[in-house]
Amino acid sequence: MILEAIVTTLSPAGEVNIAPMGPHVDENMSHFLLRPYPTSTTFQNLKSHGEGVLHVTDDVLLLAQAAVGRIEPLPPMQAAEKVRGKVLRDACRYYEFRVLSLDESEPRVRIEVEVVHSRRLRDFFGFNRAKHAVVEAAILATRIAFLPLADIQSEYRKLATLVEKTGGPRERAAFDFLQKYIDSTGSGNS
Repeated sequence: MILEAIVTTLSPAGEVNIAPMGPHVDENMSHFLLRPYPTSTTFQNLKSHGEGVLHVTDDVLLLAQAAVGRIEPLPPMQAAEKVRGKVLRDACRYYEFRVLSLDESEPRVRIEVEVVHSRRLRDFFGFNRAKHAVVEAAILATRIAFLPLADIQSEYRKLATLVEKTGGPRERAAFDFLQKYIDSTGSGNS
């Protein structure tokens, strides 16, 4: 199963990178598989320092911002307990991990990791249709370089209805943020 989550990693200089990631997981969450692109900051950080933190969150605004690399200001964080890394304080739960193996032989890198510490910070509020719509919109925003803009805009019109009908202020803000990103970035991709 693929779990929509957020991964934090540290650069060699100690700068935090916050990225959405869809790792392949099983129910016990003791190990999982990350599949970043070799050009990603997440991959570069894990290659140089094989530790990070996977976060499960219901904060779709943070997920939307992380998807397009525009998180300002950075969310509240604290030091991880067992790895050199950062924990998002507003996540529902998190999994500190260490890299077991790294395979660069495919177009997307395969990184097998082992969970060394996990903790629940708060209850998972849950997803409604608007939150799901924002997650889908964020995924589409990451594909703007290789999907036709007309197709993305068509999907956004469908998703906008769900957000308007079932979303709260945070979901609307996240969707508006992504719509502005598509409008400004997509103009060169028609």
